[in-house]
Amino acid sequence: MQKCPALIVALLLLASPAWAQRLSGTAVPEHYTLWFAPDLTSATFRGRESIRLQMRAPSRAITLHAAEIEFDEVTVESVGGLQTAQVTLDSTAETVTFTTAQEIPTGLATIHIRYRGLLNDKLRGFYLSKANGRSYAVTQLEATDARRAFPSFDEPVYKATFDVSLMIDSADTAISNGTQLSDTPGPEPGKHTLTFATTAKMSSYLVAMVVGDFVCRSGSASGTPIRVCSTPDKLPLTTYALDAAQQQLAFFNDYFGITYPFGKLDIIAVPDFAAGAMENVGAIIFRERSLLIDPASASVNAQRGVASIISHEIAHQWFGNLVTMKWWNDIWLNEGFATWIASRPIARWRPDWRVELDDAADTQSALGIDALRSTRAIRIDVSTPDQINEVFDGIAYEKTAGVLRMIEAYVGVEAFRKGIASYLNTYAFSNAAGEDFWGEMTRVTGRPIDRIMRGFVEQPGTPVVAVQTQCAAGRAETTIAQRRFVGIPGAPPDERVWTIPVCFKAGSGRANCEVLDQPQRTIPAQACGTTAFANAASQGYYFTEYSPDAVRDLGRNASRLAPIERLGLLGDEWWMVRAGRHDIGVYLDLAGSLARDETAAITDTLATRLGFVGEYLVTPDQQSRWQTWIRSRFRPVLDTLGIPGTARDPAERQTRRAELLGLVASGDPVLQRRVRELAERYLADPTSLSGTLAPVVLRVAAASGDVALYDRYFSKLAALTAKPEDYYRFFNALPAFGQPELVQRTLTFALSPDVRTQDTASLLAGLMARPASREATWTFIKTQWPALTQKLGTFQGIPTIVGSVGGFCSAERAADVRQFFERNPAPSSQRTLRQALERIENCTALREAQSTAFGAWLQSSR
Repeated sequence: MQKCPALIVALLLLASPAWAQRLSGTAVPEHYTLWFAPDLTSATFRGRESIRLQMRAPSRAITLHAAEIEFDEVTVESVGGLQTAQVTLDSTAETVTFTTAQEIPTGLATIHIRYRGLLNDKLRGFYLSKANGRSYAVTQLEATDARRAFPSFDEPVYKATFDVSLMIDSADTAISNGTQLSDTPGPEPGKHTLTFATTAKMSSYLVAMVVGDFVCRSGSASGTPIRVCSTPDKLPLTTYALDAAQQQLAFFNDYFGITYPFGKLDIIAVPDFAAGAMENVGAIIFRERSLLIDPASASVNAQRGVASIISHEIAHQWFGNLVTMKWWNDIWLNEGFATWIASRPIARWRPDWRVELDDAADTQSALGIDALRSTRAIRIDVSTPDQINEVFDGIAYEKTAGVLRMIEAYVGVEAFRKGIASYLNTYAFSNAAGEDFWGEMTRVTGRPIDRIMRGFVEQPGTPVVAVQTQCAAGRAETTIAQRRFVGIPGAPPDERVWTIPVCFKAGSGRANCEVLDQPQRTIPAQACGTTAFANAASQGYYFTEYSPDAVRDLGRNASRLAPIERLGLLGDEWWMVRAGRHDIGVYLDLAGSLARDETAAITDTLATRLGFVGEYLVTPDQQSRWQTWIRSRFRPVLDTLGIPGTARDPAERQTRRAELLGLVASGDPVLQRRVRELAERYLADPTSLSGTLAPVVLRVAAASGDVALYDRYFSKLAALTAKPEDYYRFFNALPAFGQPELVQRTLTFALSPDVRTQDTASLLAGLMARPASREATWTFIKTQWPALTQKLGTFQGIPTIVGSVGGFCSAERAADVRQFFERNPAPSSQRTLRQALERIENCTALREAQSTAFGAWLQSSR
């Protein structure tokens, strides 16, 4: 499953019950025969089901999962004959028990079920979506919602094959996991029945169905038929996705040495979807904005984002579908691996995008989570649906990917690929645990991968490697020491030890790697008088601490570092400031020295972190001087790039221009007037700006915009529903309007039926991210909490809102947030809440620790 792009803080499902029950294993499914008759008018469906299973021990009772289902008839067939079963529901555990009068013997048995269910409006299970004046039926079953579509052994270890048939309206079509085998009229008037091929063995959460007026564009890769499908009005926007999917599937076939194992591949965009996308076997379902773009007008980020999500989901066909984790505590084997490899086919397809820098930025994001005391280990025990859904986060995705990149760099690309291939071949069409993966990697590579991974997978947080080099008698030695890193001043020491491959690079020379598996080691250094960079190619998943003088030396010689290393240096130094290890002036001097860096990823991280400084550290009396410093360093770079530029400019140039405009314009009245002119031109002629610059122009113009401009933005929403990216340019700009009456209009809009359930939380989070609207939005969230919890039963909803309160920066607000959620618990967001509260605490600590140093630096800066 792919996280929604707007969603960094948390990836969870709401409204799951508090408790769940692991099944006993007495009955093990082999094959499901499923028949569905969805009624899109009444928002209900009928189901008929047969489950062939093996009884491992004789029993009168079979327990499996079911939720929000009404049973009409259940019979159990075995060698002892056919028996009618008594049905006992446990709504808390989301299970159903079928009890028979006579004992069901060991061996083969079949359960036959007739039942009814709801097409809900919560974007989970089998649900109803509405667009274009009609309804659609869609499934989203990960992690524990197959039980809402059909009674099932709804745990990943219970792999089985599936036959699916759907009786639907004669004007509609349906797509499922298997290739369509037949399309026959009836049997009911006005209906036709579509039957699909038997699937490979797979877990219940990977079953997929969509019903509606979908149309498809077809292609192929390596002999596998590929279709990209959408509603009819958006079919012209499927070409880019099909091209990307063809490139990526061919790459993965070659890389894994295992041909795509599921026959056909359908990629479907639906109007409402909880996540960014879901990797169902042979039928990947996407949110429209995550798949459908026009490359002629799309931003560089949108093109990269769509390609990345497609690649992530196709990679899941091997990582997750072919080999599936035994239980949800190892979800990182799915999500982290798909995140790790997603950039590889894109790097071959579009090298100009420099996607290795996106990987590095993802690692920085994960390190930021791991800098919190409330972080978690990659693998933790989970049992309830809420606990399961809360581990779909940056630790499972980005941290795992960062650790895998570190190990790949340590053992070598080809050795790592061989280990991956061996793991997939060994556990194909079966289940695996973390030990299975690192055991196979250790065997194939001959390196201590098991020791490395246990530390990074089973311990929370991540180490900081402190580096000190001493020279005596012409000989250089470097002492490296590790400890757990916590990003707040005065954190108590933590004596955990990791096994860390630490790779040094002096100047532009080759890297030299050492394994640090104890608190401290002293090793020979490459040379005296040169500061070695202690994370070559920024592939290590750890923080690095240099002395302030060493940071300055690395900054002066930044040209000797690769762009990905300069990005890593900026990240390391930022966190040394956050932890109170260095004064903020060390970071700001480094940032200023890299202002002209031609790497878009560096411009992006500078804009983000300098924006943070401007909001949280700069006092009103300091704003003028701060903005002068920003303009002096970054406005000349922006002028050199030119505004507005064109979509024909190289991707890096377009992206840097957009990031710099967002950074500089907020404190530059002349530039703000220019931006307003560009926004007016764009409103009149959408071709006047590149897709990369347009979103920034619209947001910057909105920040000082009036009611008339707001009305013009708002009117665009209804006109652009057939063009998702264009629609969201205006939708995402609405929170930038800071006038109180316009903030209230956006808040009211967020809860209205005109905003899709999938989008409400991101709109509120956008308002919470801005000082001008944060207080009003928090008041709105508190007063409208019952309505929000009713509407946002989605993969991102409530957790996104809970995470957004981490934007506050005062003890008073922390207390308010804590008290509110004590009165209004959010079970699916417990860790998200702890992390949000810790971010508030860390921000207030940063102000206290760095305000004096910042003021002194600002006074001395020129």
